[in-house]
Amino acid sequence: MDNNRIDQIIDKHQGEASSLIQVLLEIQSEHHWLPKAALERVGEKLQVPLTRIQHIATFYKAFSLVPKGKHQVHICVGTACHVRGATRILDTVEEATGIKPGETDLDLKFSLETVNCLGCCALGPVMEVDGKTHGKMSPVKTAEVLKIYE
Repeated sequence: MDNNRIDQIIDKHQGEASSLIQVLLEIQSEHHWLPKAALERVGEKLQVPLTRIQHIATFYKAFSLVPKGKHQVHICVGTACHVRGATRILDTVEEATGIKPGETDLDLKFSLETVNCLGCCALGPVMEVDGKTHGKMSPVKTAEVLKIYE
């Protein structure tokens, strides 16, 4: 992400330090992570110390300081999903992508995370990709959904 785009995002928020989180969220949304150069530019333009920006970026789970895949895959491993076969869904995703929870594939296509509950227990086992919920998953359905995002 170049400085011009970062500046556009900052200008959209009137360059106010109170908009720091919103600015970071927009950068994260477009870039899928927060590169150090982007954080430095934000700090310079908003006149916020880099240490404060890094503190915020590490505090909120929405932010990543390492590259993430274009598609965020979340597998629910909460009780309802677990008893309905969430581990088989997780295994299928791991096999298809070659990554484990907390990892991103080398092509930066997928990042995988497990979550304790997505709040739709009746649909378990549940997989969420880029915020879209896929319920009553089976290994076959899981593989089919992943192909949509390739």
